[in-house]
Amino acid sequence: MFWLSLNVGRSKAQPGINVLHIKLQLAMNQNAEKTRYSDEELEEFRVLIQGKLDKARKELDFYLDQLSEMADNPDAKVKGLDDGIGTAENERLTSMASRQRKLIQHLDNALIRIQNKVYGVCRETGKLISKERLRAVPHATLSIDAKKSR
Repeated sequence: MFWLSLNVGRSKAQPGINVLHIKLQLAMNQNAEKTRYSDEELEEFRVLIQGKLDKARKELDFYLDQLSEMADNPDAKVKGLDDGIGTAENERLTSMASRQRKLIQHLDNALIRIQNKVYGVCRETGKLISKERLRAVPHATLSIDAKKSR
C-alpha cells in the first residue's frame, strides 16, 4: 500500500487526522489490484468445484463398472469377429476412466489451493485469473494471457 502524508488541512471531527491523507488512502485502496479472491468468492468456487468433483467421481465409477462388466461377461471372452469391437470399447473406457482420474486430481488440487487461499492466482504471472475462466475451468492455474504465451 502506498502512503503519502502531507500537512494540508485538519479534520474538524477528529483533530490531528490529515484529511488529504485519508482521501488518498481510500483512493489507493479502490484502485489497488487484488492479489487474491475474498473468502466469500473462494467459498463460491469451493461449492462449484465440489459439485464438479462429485459428478466426476460418479462418472469414474460408471466407467469402472462398465470395464468390470466387460471383464466378467462370458460373451466378451469368446474370441471371434467381434473381438476388435470389444477391445476398442475396452480401450475407450480405460481412456475415459484415466481422464476422469486426472480431472478428479486437478479438482482436488484446486480445493487445496482454496484452503490455502491461493486459488485463482496465475502460477506464471501472479495475477488473478478471471472469474469467467475459473467458472468455465475451475481447476485452471494459468490466466488466459499466460496460457496463450505458452
